[in-house]
Amino acid sequence: MLLIHNGYMIDPRSGMEGKLDILIKEGQIVQIAPNIQVPGSCETLDAQGLLVAPGLVDIHVHFRDPGFPEKEDIHTGARAAAKGGFTTVVMMANTRPPIDNVDTLCDVLERGKDTGIHVRSCANVTMGMKGKELTPMKELAEAGAAGFTDDGIPLLDADIVRRAMEEAAALHMPVSFHEEDPALIENNGINKGKASAYFGIGGSPREAEIRLVERDLKLALETGACIHIQHISARESVELVRRAKACQADVCRDGITGQGVEENRGTQVAAAVRIHAEATPHHFTLTEEAVIQYGSLAKMNPPLREEADRQAILQGLADGTIDIIATDHAPHTVEEKGRDITKAPSGIIGLETALALGITELVKKGYLTMRQLLERMSTGPAAMYGLDAGYLAEGGPGDLVLFDPDGEVVCGEYTSRSSNTPFTGWHLKGQVKATVCGGRIVYRDGL
Repeated sequence: MLLIHNGYMIDPRSGMEGKLDILIKEGQIVQIAPNIQVPGSCETLDAQGLLVAPGLVDIHVHFRDPGFPEKEDIHTGARAAAKGGFTTVVMMANTRPPIDNVDTLCDVLERGKDTGIHVRSCANVTMGMKGKELTPMKELAEAGAAGFTDDGIPLLDADIVRRAMEEAAALHMPVSFHEEDPALIENNGINKGKASAYFGIGGSPREAEIRLVERDLKLALETGACIHIQHISARESVELVRRAKACQADVCRDGITGQGVEENRGTQVAAAVRIHAEATPHHFTLTEEAVIQYGSLAKMNPPLREEADRQAILQGLADGTIDIIATDHAPHTVEEKGRDITKAPSGIIGLETALALGITELVKKGYLTMRQLLERMSTGPAAMYGLDAGYLAEGGPGDLVLFDPDGEVVCGEYTSRSSNTPFTGWHLKGQVKATVCGGRIVYRDGL
């Protein structure tokens, strides 16, 4: 048994919060109450002065496994996740070989079982991520895929996208989309504007994202699929999602589609059009100015854009248009990131800095309440994937994070195998003191 006592608990799903103890036995929460007394020996964590919340859920991570162990593997990625307060992650499928078949999927899921946290994985939408032929989506779903994505390579064939949405809708599973049209991009990872002008290159225009976001929202409304617009970067994309969600609400109210409620892998999910959007900590914190300052360490797809775009993302998070925060944890080696700006790969690590950035940039600055931040980093992403995670309740999973919202974090000394991030050296608020997964302490700092 594990007793967590003296902490201030926040459950974003039920809205319950207060000075409450939590008792976990055999991986599940068995009691939530003030001043729990446990007879006999029991492992305890004294959470005096700390917030106790559901273990965080990141539905967009790249653990580079199989194929790129010099960048990250399932075990090092999981340790970085635990240090950041995450107890559940969903890996992307752009590995080598890609996760477009049952054997590769089962391999990564099996190896994820002994990491100490819950490691899930998406499967690919198309074979070989070539955008031409759908994977055996039903077989992959039955083998344990959490959802489907070709993240890293946009899907350009609208017919393939429609068929993927229809198949995923029939399986009651989400499809996640990387929205950038390469036909409009001269140099990816750098915004076409001030940053591209600084480097003397063509860059990546906002229209590349807007075009595919608009297409996929339209197809989602037509097919009734659950879709996930990943790492929004442009203010126009935020507004498109806002309008689509309003249209979705009208459809549900009018009873045109999606009657009733169905059981979906452990959660109650309305059988209607479901549109979700994601923001990353780097997109709600930085602008293209960071690429000029940090070079390739701030190069990512889609790129950091203008201050007006960052403000739109902040507003989208505040009003619920953007309902998920995910890291897009993307490790690369020092050698790779040391290349010329046009040749260095895009992406940054994020699991160990995400909570502190959320607290510092969103809560401390008044954009979100702490409960709203935790909802967007746990309950919301878990619900989209139908995961039994992201909440605190008796009978629920014993997955928690204990953190000091005012504790100073100096970014650096990463557990991840990689260190490619512009946030190294930043002083933030929000120190993770312990992470508990399945009733076991998988990370602790001084407790």
